[in-house]
Amino acid sequence: MAITDLKATWEKFRADRDPNSREALVLRYAYLVSITAGRVVSNLPPNLEREDLESAGVMGLIKAVDQFDPGRLVKFETYAIALIRGAILEMLREEDWVPRSIRDRTKLLERTFQAIEGRLGRPATENEMAQELDLTLDGYYKLLSDAARSSLLSLDEILVGGEGNETSVTLGETVADRNVNTFSQVEVATKKQLLAAAIDRLPPRERFVIALYYYDRLTFREIGKVLEISESRAYQLHTQAIVRVRAALTTQVSLFTGSEAEA
Repeated sequence: MAITDLKATWEKFRADRDPNSREALVLRYAYLVSITAGRVVSNLPPNLEREDLESAGVMGLIKAVDQFDPGRLVKFETYAIALIRGAILEMLREEDWVPRSIRDRTKLLERTFQAIEGRLGRPATENEMAQELDLTLDGYYKLLSDAARSSLLSLDEILVGGEGNETSVTLGETVADRNVNTFSQVEVATKKQLLAAAIDRLPPRERFVIALYYYDRLTFREIGKVLEISESRAYQLHTQAIVRVRAALTTQVSLFTGSEAEA
């Protein structure tokens, strides 16, 4: 679809909610669904098919087309990816395919990062993490890989809060809305600053992986080639970075939930 045709399709859809225009827009941006599904889950659990993820993603795309407001000064693709990802994650949660043991391991990693970094005042090294957890370095890497299988470890959806009090914070929610009040604008700006600060505190290599994955949109295979490491090692570094960020943001839970964190 040419740019002029795409613009005309958007205008017609906004004017009278024409169903044919809606269908044309969904088909035009359908590629976002397959791309996002592949990035959300790299290894599917046995009870799910790729089509299940994409079906959920299509619902998110339709919602994005219906709700998109160009006045928010954000590209449609950026907005759509956030809703597609959210729809896929919601479907995964309803399926409850992530074993409790893996969720517990993720929490253990977060608590350990918090303990070491709070004690030393700097990012914990992998050797320090392994020693604290009474694991070999290979055992620590396996723990990272197990935690990563939850597929919920993403900057696009950071979960903060204590047990039973988790709140999703998505990057899409930090996009400015012209209709919000001054307090909300300050709150959004503060959230963005906290997230940026948590990323800035990452060790250089992990920060580089985050930049390559989220900003340059490279795959883990491509990141491995850039860093001259294996694809699985790139995946581990990403997981480790996200767990560090989650652990850092947990101390700021009152901002994200509107209530004080539990002691």
